[in-house]
Amino acid sequence: MASFRQHGNGWQGRVRRRGYPDIVKTFQTKADAEKWARSLEAEIDKGQFVSVSEAQRTTLGDLIARHLVEVTPSMKGAAEDTIRLKAMMRKPIARWSMANLSAARIADFRDERLKEVSGGTVIRELAYLSAIINHARREWGINVPNPVQMVRKPQSPQARSRVLTDEEAVRLLEALEPTGRRSHWTKPVVQLALATAMRRGELLSLRWEHIDLQGRTAFLPDTKNGESRTVPLSSVAVNRPGFRGGQLV
Repeated sequence: MASFRQHGNGWQGRVRRRGYPDIVKTFQTKADAEKWARSLEAEIDKGQFVSVSEAQRTTLGDLIARHLVEVTPSMKGAAEDTIRLKAMMRKPIARWSMANLSAARIADFRDERLKEVSGGTVIRELAYLSAIINHARREWGINVPNPVQMVRKPQSPQARSRVLTDEEAVRLLEALEPTGRRSHWTKPVVQLALATAMRRGELLSLRWEHIDLQGRTAFLPDTKNGESRTVPLSSVAVNRPGFRGGQLV
């Protein structure tokens, strides 16, 4: 059942139906309010009504802030993700309500960011936003389509294939000699990285119980893609400082 009353300089319509929360909206004229109420009641009668009141009250920035508290801490790379997401919260797009966050506005955000950062960075940022919105739709009652999925992504950058030359590797290791405040572990870690191609997080999470010096392997129980893997250790890797003789040196 719909009711109408004057509200300021306009007219407020209110639709009440059993099993639904009250739905209120204000219009400039009573005729507009009545038209809205009839359309809304028709959607309810057909079972097609989906409330967007929560989406109207919630900005994209609100979603990012909630994600940072409830979801991000349990994810891999939480520290880096937190920095990126907080930076996104400072962008103008974060001030739009989810009900008004259109694909066109996402596209504007994409184009502005492409003037500032690489295409790869923009692809990652769009992926962040899409994942946050999908989570909000599934878990937090934000009943709107995901506008990010309707936006063309920038072209993916070509994969990097360049490796250090022998001369560059020598200069790098010379620069990592433990002088001043530089840790004496920096150079051995880089040497092991060069010998195994392991990622930074994989190197820093290595434990002696996962190292088989006789079999020349390092077991990584938790990698970037969530799967375990075993890395072969060459003679060069086994003889790096830190592995020599099976003990820290």
